[in-house]
Amino acid sequence: MSKLGFVGTGSITVAIVEGLHAGEAPAPAILVSPRNAQNAKRLAAAFKGVSVAHDNQQIVDESDITLLAVRPQVAEEVVRALRFRNGQKLVSLVAGIGADTLQTWISEKVDIVQAIPLPFVAARLGFTVICPPDNAAIALFDRVGSTLGIEDQRSLKVFFAASAMMGLYFGLLETASDWLLKEGLEGSAAKHYLNSLFAGLSHAALNSGADFPDLRHEFSTKGGINEQLFRVFSEHGGRSALHEGLDAVMARLNKA
Repeated sequence: MSKLGFVGTGSITVAIVEGLHAGEAPAPAILVSPRNAQNAKRLAAAFKGVSVAHDNQQIVDESDITLLAVRPQVAEEVVRALRFRNGQKLVSLVAGIGADTLQTWISEKVDIVQAIPLPFVAARLGFTVICPPDNAAIALFDRVGSTLGIEDQRSLKVFFAASAMMGLYFGLLETASDWLLKEGLEGSAAKHYLNSLFAGLSHAALNSGADFPDLRHEFSTKGGINEQLFRVFSEHGGRSALHEGLDAVMARLNKA
């Protein structure tokens, strides 16, 4: 595999590097940014093929595929400071900034691909959306999970919006745990029960050919407590709140 260079060494870079080293196939040579010194040093110490660059320009100069993994707020400043080679492959992991916008920040004509890797790539469980479908990017992210290639930017933004539900997911667990503790359960028991419950439900969804409404009915006995809880949740605006939240995230992505 081509030499990889990561501009930005945050949590998603760490997850990808760990995932690449978790498989049986040898990991490629990897150059990481010194921007997050703690993460960069830890990766270089843990994996033989990982080196820390002197600066971001060295990453661009020496990598075959450059992955942009910085916060959207600093992306323009970081990208404008770099000199690329014509035709160089740039895989952007930055939410809300399209390929056309990225190209306006770069003097050279580069081959830009956008991807949405999730933190689970560390355990090679990721599902990475790639736009447009690109053989090199697909080959890379297939090594840390599975991939979906899509052609249009709007669908990419929809997937980006959906990825914003990670915090909501853990917030739901947190809220449920708070209730269990209020009712007298110990913290460790509440955490273990909720983790097992949601892991089992995810396993059922992944291994069933049924759609979500069908699964909801399958796991909700008519007149039972599961049906009751979903009804109360819906009647008090739970479903509409989620839709409104996703709409707000989508509006933010459309403005970027």
